[in-house]
Amino acid sequence: MKKGYKTLLAEAEDLVEAVSPSEAGRLLGASNVVFVDLRDPREREREGTIANAFSCPRGMLEFWIDPESPYHKPVFAEDKLFLFFCASGWRSALATKTAMEMGLETVCHLEGGLTAWRNAGLPVEPVAAKVKT
Repeated sequence: MKKGYKTLLAEAEDLVEAVSPSEAGRLLGASNVVFVDLRDPREREREGTIANAFSCPRGMLEFWIDPESPYHKPVFAEDKLFLFFCASGWRSALATKTAMEMGLETVCHLEGGLTAWRNAGLPVEPVAAKVKT
């Protein structure tokens, strides 16, 4: 049976925990929480990000989570809450479901993404463009 993005999103949203911007704001800076920015570098440079967020482009998520991958990032082996976010909450809902399926136990995503975060008046910091050599 073929599934479109709306079905995939609905399935993910039924399974994963979504936290409001105000709830996420209370978690900001906690030593046991990692905010994971799933947006691509161009989005981050254009829109900024949440302070100290770990940048993990959505296309690399599975490779960075899996400890058997040559691209594994040690941050994903830490015993922390991973709070995923994107621009609007769609990619982060799907990514959170994937992370759960891959064995990360404490995961959630930012409801409404960075757009909702910004609309709630929460701080966004600029991201410097990388210099191309």
